[in-house]
Amino acid sequence: MKKIFLFAVVVVFGLFSCSKPENPPVIPVLTTTMISVITQYTAQGGGNVSSDGGSPVTSRGVCWSTSHNPTTADSKTADGIGTGNFSSVLTALLPNNTIYYVRAYAINGQGTAYGTELTFMTQHVSSTSVTDIDGNEYPVITIGSQTWMKENLKTTRYSNGEAIPTGLSDASWGTTTSGAFAIYNNDAANNTVYSKLYNWYAAVDSRKIAPAGWHVPSKEEWETLIYSVGDFPTAGGELKETGFTHWSSPNSGATNNSGFIALPAGSRLNNGTFTSIGSKGWWWTTTEYLPGSAEAEAVLLFNDSPEASQVTGSKVIGASIRCIKD
Repeated sequence: MKKIFLFAVVVVFGLFSCSKPENPPVIPVLTTTMISVITQYTAQGGGNVSSDGGSPVTSRGVCWSTSHNPTTADSKTADGIGTGNFSSVLTALLPNNTIYYVRAYAINGQGTAYGTELTFMTQHVSSTSVTDIDGNEYPVITIGSQTWMKENLKTTRYSNGEAIPTGLSDASWGTTTSGAFAIYNNDAANNTVYSKLYNWYAAVDSRKIAPAGWHVPSKEEWETLIYSVGDFPTAGGELKETGFTHWSSPNSGATNNSGFIALPAGSRLNNGTFTSIGSKGWWWTTTEYLPGSAEAEAVLLFNDSPEASQVTGSKVIGASIRCIKD
């Protein structure tokens, strides 16, 4: 007997599906930002990661060298993760027209990508001026054995490029134990003339507020300056700017024979109040009144006296800073 077998062919739609293969990850795509604010020892740069290549960017920054095609094995910054724009500060550069080559870099799971190579040249070390990390230029003067800035410090950043906090409320100003600065009465015109007021914590921060090759002076270094121009009873007059453009009358004893051009920037007190612009100038030293105490040493000049006075004050007070060359 013949057996007949019937086969049913069932086509199940949707049981299997076809999809287009995904593109495999590749290294990131990025560009190098033009170099700006070049000083003797620092410069600003950055980059833009436009694509992560399908794999998360785990590190990005710029690398630089005095040779072509710098890599992450050379000097480099670390400026976050992911895509987008980023800023970098190149530090510890060699001065005096040294040529550097710089590229942005980005790293993902597939490797390291580099942006276009750019070049720049550092500034020449000047005997007449110094430039801070923000690009502010200060004339300098040698008095006795020391070289000083002739203007109060204006920087908004430490030497590693990190911002110094500002805009603190009165309450926050009086309680912070971190570096901060203020502008007298928050008036930009005061910043132009008198520069910024910093608390003591900014003056001694390990990230260094002074330009490379310079520092905030100690109590002893201020004393050396004062004795170079006379003595405490008369040194204020030797250091103060003459006339009444900035100092209030009577500006006693002011001759500015030293060329220091001290200005009365006033201060910001620990309750947040601004006071004494035109009549007094305070300058921080790095010296504490007592180790671990809440006070530090400063120098005070007056409009109604030729004296230079050493005083102590709360570390949260805002005062001027003059830098001295290493």
